Amino acid sequence: MTQAGGASVEQLGGSAAAEAESAFRLVYAEAFAEAPYHEGESDVAAAFRRFRSQTRKPGFRSALARSSDGQPTGIAYGHPLGPQTGWWDQLTEPVPEEMRREDGQRTFGLMELAVRAAWRGQGIAGRLHGILLDGVEAERVLLNVHPESTAAVAAYRAWGYRKVGEARPWSGADLHDVMLLDLR
Repeated sequence: MTQAGGASVEQLGGSAAAEAESAFRLVYAEAFAEAPYHEGESDVAAAFRRFRSQTRKPGFRSALARSSDGQPTGIAYGHPLGPQTGWWDQLTEPVPEEMRREDGQRTFGLMELAVRAAWRGQGIAGRLHGILLDGVEAERVLLNVHPESTAAVAAYRAWGYRKVGEARPWSGADLHDVMLLDLR
């Protein structure tokens, strides 16, 4: 566990993350209710049906930040992408086959990274990102981000991510930037 901006950040495996679901849900619901996401109760419920499934995937890992009084302040989680992932199929323009090749170890999919509004600007997102990826043996990290989430896009670029395309990650979704970070 490390300290960041007055918050402790802890890496959690799947079963520990599942046990802490309420903390993850609180951060997610607050952060993604804001523009440009505007997620409501049904969106949060759907996200946490996926979360429960994701926590059981091989290689799932997460990071949870808490304030000194134990309040959840930020989350990050993801897992390696399997050979049958549909992630690359959502891109509006196809990418070369070599880029989209997955084997269950090559790419770590960063599913979510969020910090509650009152805790932003204190380096917590960077610490969550670092703790989450500490020890990941993948070649790269893949994520989707809403292009109007300018602070998130700027952070990802500062951490070395590059845009490789655009996608609608689910039916009816706004267009998102697909970003890739090479780890090797």
